[in-house]
This record gives sequence, structure tokens and C-alpha cells, in this order.
Amino acid sequence: MAKRILIIEDDQDILGSIETLLDLHDFDVVGVTDTVDIISLVNQHQPDLVLTDFVLPGMNGGQICKAIKHHKNWSHIPVILMTAYHKQAVAVANFGYDAYLAKPFENKKLIDIVENLLS
Repeated sequence: MAKRILIIEDDQDILGSIETLLDLHDFDVVGVTDTVDIISLVNQHQPDLVLTDFVLPGMNGGQICKAIKHHKNWSHIPVILMTAYHKQAVAVANFGYDAYLAKPFENKKLIDIVENLLS
């Protein structure tokens, strides 16, 4: 069975590109732009991995990561935090993410990180 990845990205073009890339590598991909209720999103989609942008309307990626990592049923779910704002790398260090990906990134790097976290 294909591993399910939940992508949270508010830029529709970036979201579409990542969805296509991961789909081509046989992952079951669910992409969303809305962060209103992360609890419902994770409950609904039951992801094996979450890939989230840091700068989002509503909850930021760090808050999403903390919500997942502090939930008794989800703390095992790997979270990849990505951002185009490299200065935030220091700020995001305390959120408990499993991997950090600076935008723009090479497709191979994303796939390598995802496969490593899901193996």
C-alpha cells in the first residue's frame, strides 16, 4: 500500500508541483491550502508523513508541527518543514520537525528525505 503524504502549502503552483512529483514516485498524496483545523485534517487523511510550508495563513508550519508532535496518536508522524525564508531556520528549530527543506529545493532532495523518513 502506498504511503500517504499530507502536504500543507498555500501556494497553489508549489502545491501542484509537489503533488505531481510525489505522485510520480507512487505516494498517495493529499494536498491542502487551508490550515484552519489541523486536528481534523490529520484525523481525516491519516498521513504517514506531513510536509508543510512554514509561512501559512492561520497556523504556521511550526504550530502545525507542534500540534502533531504533541498529540498522543500522531507524535510518530514525520514532519518536513519547508520555507523560502532561510532566516527562519533558526526560529523553526524548536518545533520538533524531522526534516527541514529550504525552498527552492531540488526534486531529488525532497524525494530522498521523504523516502528516508518513511523507511
